[in-house]
Amino acid sequence: MMTANEAMQRLKEGNQRFVTGVRSVDTIVKQMQRADFVEGQAPFAVILGCSDSRVPAEIVFDQGLGDLFVIRVAGNIVAPSQVGSVEFAVEQFGTPLVVVLGHTMCGAVRATIDELEKPSTETSYNLLSIVNRIRPTVEPLFQTELKNDAEKLMAVSIRANILAAVNHLRHGSQILEQLVNRGQLEIVGAEYSLETGEVLFID
Repeated sequence: MMTANEAMQRLKEGNQRFVTGVRSVDTIVKQMQRADFVEGQAPFAVILGCSDSRVPAEIVFDQGLGDLFVIRVAGNIVAPSQVGSVEFAVEQFGTPLVVVLGHTMCGAVRATIDELEKPSTETSYNLLSIVNRIRPTVEPLFQTELKNDAEKLMAVSIRANILAAVNHLRHGSQILEQLVNRGQLEIVGAEYSLETGEVLFID
């Protein structure tokens, strides 16, 4: 059984391959062996990431079929269905690591900032449901000097949103919290740079 540290190291090595443009032979071979995964899977990490088309976790971390259990939603927010998906993966497969993967220039965070700066009466209820998940994390930042620096406000808001999601997973589920307390699971945050392709793990 892989440990959380080993799983994180594997993700870091995969991301380094992605950045340098060198794919793993193992990743390529797994694509040709899809029949081997019909009967089951054993993902070594759960990735709760953003739906942004530029941040596909399997590619960013250079992993193959069966390696990652990926949940994607705009703004990498944590709602009950995402919590349930994470619970399912760690209980069903014994996956030791959960990563909340945000990214620079996140559109959902941008939409939240825009809504706070200039509330709209035309925003759909469904989009607002995402914005309202991010709002409690971003709104307090408007009470700081960051409100005068749009670029810094965006960067700090993205990081804060990632860490809020990590905290929600750690303490918003009795199942996950117990596994963390037993040392059987680690939940961490990470930020993908659209500019460089690098993933920075944060906590």
